[in-house]
Amino acid sequence: MQATRISLFAMMLAAAGLPLYIHLPRFATAELGVSLATLAAVLAGIRVLDFVQDPLLGWITDRWPQERATFAALAAFGMAVGFLLLYTYRPTAGGVLPWLVIALALLFTAYSLGTVLFYGQSTALAGNPEALIRLAGFREGGTLAGIILAALAPSLLGALGASQAGYSAFGAMLAGLCIVVWWLTRDLWTTTPRPDQPLSIAALREAGGFRLLSLALVNSLPVAMTSTLFLFFVEDKLALPDMAGPYLVLFFLSAGLSVPLWTRAADRFGARNVLFPAMVLAILSFVSAAFLPAGAALGFALICVGSGAALGADMVILPVLFSRMLARAGLQGGQAFGLWSFAAKLALAAAAVLLLPLLQLSGFTPGGQNSTAALQTLTWAYAIIPCCIKLIAIAMVLRLPRKVTAP
Repeated sequence: MQATRISLFAMMLAAAGLPLYIHLPRFATAELGVSLATLAAVLAGIRVLDFVQDPLLGWITDRWPQERATFAALAAFGMAVGFLLLYTYRPTAGGVLPWLVIALALLFTAYSLGTVLFYGQSTALAGNPEALIRLAGFREGGTLAGIILAALAPSLLGALGASQAGYSAFGAMLAGLCIVVWWLTRDLWTTTPRPDQPLSIAALREAGGFRLLSLALVNSLPVAMTSTLFLFFVEDKLALPDMAGPYLVLFFLSAGLSVPLWTRAADRFGARNVLFPAMVLAILSFVSAAFLPAGAALGFALICVGSGAALGADMVILPVLFSRMLARAGLQGGQAFGLWSFAAKLALAAAAVLLLPLLQLSGFTPGGQNSTAALQTLTWAYAIIPCCIKLIAIAMVLRLPRKVTAP
């Protein structure tokens, strides 16, 4: 029963992660009339807010552990209101940009609080560092279910006749999901974490935490980049708009099915030995996308399978390494996972800030007639640049000291 609650809470949080960045570029340009460059600036500004608030939220959850049930309620209801403001509420024409900023700030703040709380609770729920890898399987399985649900829902709702391309009903659906999940997972917060020592920069550095945070940031960038540009690549480069939904299902289903395999492999062969081939698989998958012509449906399906399987390893192994490191060092998890949450969101925002203005400068127009040069820029941004960054992540994995990767 606890495993089910863990998966449900992870599913709720996942809706405000990758799916938001999959939908936001198309939603902002087509439904709100916001340019890609303006959207990138908004996301960059919100990351400045996260730089301050994510560690602060972690400190708050560490300082008052007896209030974790209250914090979980605040996170769930904050996300519910944020989803409604972003996707369902429509302001007057002159107030679109301020409303977008407020909606995203509320949504990401609630998401940060829920993420910090949830990952910080993982050690207490697992009971010992060795059990963290099994708990991560349930957690990341729920995460992948949430990603699939949130990634596909707008197009499905639109096909059923929902207005505004399905986004209005999508916001209401996610708000309802947050309320229901909060009610069903209230018992998750009855286990209080043990009183570890407060986090300090020196202690985190000594335990190897900075190495893992840096790796998490660099390793998240390729997935963030491909997620941000996914709909553009499928619809405008491959000219397969009707296949976007099935491809998303295939990608995340491959990730979900791979999670138990990566979990068992990490237990048997060690985290570093498993991360390396998974990262190589990601590179081989995405670099192949650069050579696909328009209409290459089967070729891109194979890429979705390979890259999805590689994502499954990233989602399971790196958070477990970080949790184990904190447990071995006896450090509180709240502030530490505040930094972890910030690193993940910084990667998503950096992808948008770096790539969306680049596409606009190349003359790329979502859903419009695009020149060969604009589509080539899209291809490089989607397939080649992420692979180069993944090579840096591989080098970082190979340099991890044994004390960081040990069980």
